[in-house]
Amino acid sequence: MTSLRLLGAVSMLALLSACSLTPAYETPALKTAAPAQFKAMEGWKAAEPSDHIDRGDWWTLLSDAQLNALAERVKVDNQTIAAAEANYRQARALVRQQRAGLFPTIDLSGSGTRSGGGGTTSAPGAGGNTRAGDTQRYQVGIGASWEPDVWGRIRAGISGAKASAEASEADLAAARLSAQGELATSYLGLRRADAEIAMIAATVEGYQRVVQITQNRYDAGIAPRSDVLQAQSTLATARSTLEGLTQDRTTFENAIAVLVGEPASTFRLAADTTWKPAPLEIPVGVPSTLLERRPDVAAAERRVAAANADIGVARAAYFPTFSLTARGSSTSSELGNLLTTTANTWSLGLSVAQTLFDAGARRAQVAQSRAAYDAAAANYRQTALTAFEDVENQLMAARTLERQYALQLEASQAADQTEQMLLNQYRAGQVVFTDVVNAQASALSARRTLLTTAVSRQTTAVALVQALGGGWR
Repeated sequence: MTSLRLLGAVSMLALLSACSLTPAYETPALKTAAPAQFKAMEGWKAAEPSDHIDRGDWWTLLSDAQLNALAERVKVDNQTIAAAEANYRQARALVRQQRAGLFPTIDLSGSGTRSGGGGTTSAPGAGGNTRAGDTQRYQVGIGASWEPDVWGRIRAGISGAKASAEASEADLAAARLSAQGELATSYLGLRRADAEIAMIAATVEGYQRVVQITQNRYDAGIAPRSDVLQAQSTLATARSTLEGLTQDRTTFENAIAVLVGEPASTFRLAADTTWKPAPLEIPVGVPSTLLERRPDVAAAERRVAAANADIGVARAAYFPTFSLTARGSSTSSELGNLLTTTANTWSLGLSVAQTLFDAGARRAQVAQSRAAYDAAAANYRQTALTAFEDVENQLMAARTLERQYALQLEASQAADQTEQMLLNQYRAGQVVFTDVVNAQASALSARRTLLTTAVSRQTTAVALVQALGGGWR
């Protein structure tokens, strides 16, 4: 009858274990409805995604084999990504640890003792030399304990751990996206430096010819000494600019070394003086897909779910805990008789524990969990709002740079023509050399600005990819 009562209690606990004190979870809504489209999308046409392009490897649209190779190294060797991946594995292990609480714990024990006092030594037996009055005792036991999840505390812990693991997975995706974006931006900066170095190097050669022209005119007595000095000054300034660009290139190269997990001292990227920036066309997403795509938004939402599960854990502390135990053991003075039926004993038990007074500690814990949920929800909303802001900014920047590039291309072409015309007029003695110097400075500035704008269009496209969370769909 006692066993039947215990079995009935276990069945009742199993039925109660379907209870849950965790609030029903819903993704927090924004304070205002998500806009139907970005305000900077006017005039944009959503491009059709190309099926032959891996949507995850967005950098391949830049059509640069060197960048593709570096991106693969970032996936494997970047230490920030490695740390995020380790954190994700740790979070998954915590889920398995929490899930183990749903099952009983089983233990096995064994012991052997010999005790005795004074007396004469008897003949050796199976247990070795003994003295009169010595006793031997062998024991083996197996036991199990189980805490039924009556109020859903363990299940809430599992849900929270799973949500945290999913947040860690999103953090890993965010780390990858960030490192890949930094790589693309640094690589574009390095190639821009290569292009500018080639441009300034060609300009230096031109300035050297101008110095020779002014020197010849001075030697012929048809130009003042000041023209030679101005030409030499312009040449020295260009050479100084070349040195600064070399330093900029080294800085970008060192940044790439860190991203691919290699010491800057041993990392080298060959210069590419023929590199030219190509515009990167990116399909434009809408806010509804943005919230599902960005890993930081996904991570923030999963942390809200984890905080919601913590409320259930805190609520469960108001109710009693139940524990079932079962143990069987066998004791004998002879090792050979240890497992006989007459030596066996068993026990079953049910225990209940309830906190009667804690000076409001449980109430404070529930309040703390609710406040943590509210904070996580606010962080999620703020992350979503920041995501909208990022996309709007990058869309507007992309449109502005597109228009600026067209205008600066026109200005650069005009400045180049002006420089050549004034140089020809100076040779004919029709203008003073100051006009040539000003034209040279304007033409060089226009060429550099045009290159910078072209590269900015690419880096803005990279920033837009990151704002959209990577990929095209």
